[in-house]
Amino acid sequence: MEASLKYQLQKTACKVRLGALEAVYSGKSGHPGGSLSVADILTYLYFEELRVDPQNPQWPDRDRFVLSKGHTCPALYAALALKGFFSWDELKTFRHPGAMLQGHPDMKHIPGVDMS
Repeated sequence: MEASLKYQLQKTACKVRLGALEAVYSGKSGHPGGSLSVADILTYLYFEELRVDPQNPQWPDRDRFVLSKGHTCPALYAALALKGFFSWDELKTFRHPGAMLQGHPDMKHIPGVDMS
C-alpha cells in the first residue's frame, strides 16, 4: 500500500472514531470500545474495497457488508456518514427517540445497511 493511501485511510479512520464517540456521547448510551476497535477495518472496507453507491443505496450490484457485532454500530454509522449515505449531523441523534440511528443497525431505516 502506498504511503499516501495509508495516511489518507488513517485520517479517515480517525474521523470514524470521532464520529462514533460523538454518537455515543450524544445518545448517552453505547459501547465506545468496540466502535473504536472496528474503525480501521470499516474504513478500509468502505473507502477502498466495497463497491457501494451512497446516491443509490439499493444498487443491485453493490457489495454487501454484514455487521454481526451490532454494538459497534456507532462506527458503522460514522463510516456511512463519511461515505455520504446520510448527513454527519445525523450522528448527533443516535439513540434519540424516533431517530434513524438506533442501538443496532436497521436495514429498513438506514441507507447503506444491508442486514438487520
